[in-house]
Amino acid sequence: MAQAIKSHEETYTLNDAMDVLLAKLDDAIDDMENGNVQTLEEAWKEIDAI
Repeated sequence: MAQAIKSHEETYTLNDAMDVLLAKLDDAIDDMENGNVQTLEEAWKEIDAI
């Protein structure tokens, strides 16, 4: 799952979480456009490893 990027303080802001989420979405869109997709089996293996 997405990890919030720590600011200089010990707290996370909503903006930090949104930045991480949007970066993940951008990466996913880039992967899709370039044909880099996972099979369902690969996705479940990755989820189980967390």
